[in-house]
Amino acid sequence: MAKVRDSWGTRLGIIMAVAGSAIGLGNFLRFPAKAASNGGGAFMIPYFVSLFLLGIPLMWIEWTLGRYGGGFEHGTAPGIFHSLWRKNRFIKYFGVIGIFGPLVIFIYYTYIECWTLAYSFFALFGKYHSITSQTGMQSFLRGFQGLEHNAYFQGIGIAYLFFVITFIVNIWVIYFGIRGGIEKLCKWALGILFVFGFLLMARVLTLGAPNALNPGWNVTNGMGFLWNPDFSALKSAKVWLEAAGQIFFTLSVGIGVILTYASYLKKGNDVVLSGLTASAMNEFAEVIIGGSVVITAAFVFFGPTQIGDIARSGVFNLGFVTMPLVLNQMPLSGLLGFFWFFLLFLAGITSSISLAQPAIAFLEDEFDISRKKAVTLFGIVSFLLCQPAIFFLGRGVVDELDFWGGTFFLVIFATIETILFAWVFGMEKAWDEIHRGADMRVPKIYKFIIKYITPLFLFIILGMWFTQEWLPIIFMRNVPAANQPFILATRIGLLAVFLTLAVLVKIAWENKGRQVQKV
Repeated sequence: MAKVRDSWGTRLGIIMAVAGSAIGLGNFLRFPAKAASNGGGAFMIPYFVSLFLLGIPLMWIEWTLGRYGGGFEHGTAPGIFHSLWRKNRFIKYFGVIGIFGPLVIFIYYTYIECWTLAYSFFALFGKYHSITSQTGMQSFLRGFQGLEHNAYFQGIGIAYLFFVITFIVNIWVIYFGIRGGIEKLCKWALGILFVFGFLLMARVLTLGAPNALNPGWNVTNGMGFLWNPDFSALKSAKVWLEAAGQIFFTLSVGIGVILTYASYLKKGNDVVLSGLTASAMNEFAEVIIGGSVVITAAFVFFGPTQIGDIARSGVFNLGFVTMPLVLNQMPLSGLLGFFWFFLLFLAGITSSISLAQPAIAFLEDEFDISRKKAVTLFGIVSFLLCQPAIFFLGRGVVDELDFWGGTFFLVIFATIETILFAWVFGMEKAWDEIHRGADMRVPKIYKFIIKYITPLFLFIILGMWFTQEWLPIIFMRNVPAANQPFILATRIGLLAVFLTLAVLVKIAWENKGRQVQKV
């Protein structure tokens, strides 16, 4: 590998880092909200179908592609795509998405992450313990975000302070590299996260039926809300799209992060079992802990009807509004609140440091600059890019960033890498590459799934999206008129970022070409 590239201490290190990347806020905020708003058990069948036909194949594809590209001293999608299809001079520009997507997610994700750190302190010091209603807790959250002035907050100052602290911690961890920063953080952070998760789960599962007026609002029925299947929902295209989208989020596939992490593996390192291990840790955190804690607790205190209404009112309402109200009704509410929000913070930071890695690896590998310089440059640029998400949160900027960086381009990128892997690289060669150094064999059915079913699944998702959503989104039909200038400015900014990255790719390859000619 190139001398500027870092390396992993052990295979366990990369498994923990990839698991840390996958185990994020989406596991404990997005998954419960999507499951609850789509009928609980009605969501789980499409969810697991998507996991086995979309998530796991893409996971193996990205681990294999990353390790393969790393052998050519490439740690990001432009170089990895180029190494797969050298005859195509444009394919490296499609790889720009693998840097663009994580960067866009990072510039709003870090701000959301800072809320969890702030709420950890609020829980310990009892700042919201006197609030007893959904309306009051929503007002508390909006005041903290700077969206309204109220008795709790008089501006965005507290939120911005916690953002600066969170941002510095992220950059500090990244600055110390793969082994000295990311690997160390993920090992201890995930350990604490699971301990806090088990403690919260144990407390929720022993609640029984605390509402004497509604004995049916109990733990057993709360678990049943998530696990009793509703086969009629299989006819709903919306539920399938929501489930497939959640799989992208939960496994961090289609982003480009796994490609970068796996590029640090040696040729003989196993990707089959390693990928499954990281995925299993993520699914346990999401389905067992996230589903059991949030959905069951909300069901017990608010019932089956209101839990769906709360989830549909916004992704953050279950985590930042409902969960504090639920925990406030338990003994040691301050400590339990701290466990919940610090768990979210640990999940958030292990993901955000991963989102930064593709851009930093690109600067290291393709421009041959030191990690410290790459991290410094990334820190300055990303800090500036974070500001619109903070100060124009109420204008739809975060939703716009999330759509393009965290939804649309994830599916586009996953489709491109699947076609490259199975059809351009070739399925026979790809199958051999997957099993290089593997401790276990992938079931043969996945050879067919990766080549035909996964790309077909992705094309169906894209086709349904273009049919149902394209024109309303492009023409901002559902965007309030007051927000439209901010959305348009965001789109222009995103285009500028994408084009800048494409130019950097062009410059990097021209420099490499000149170096080859000199030799």
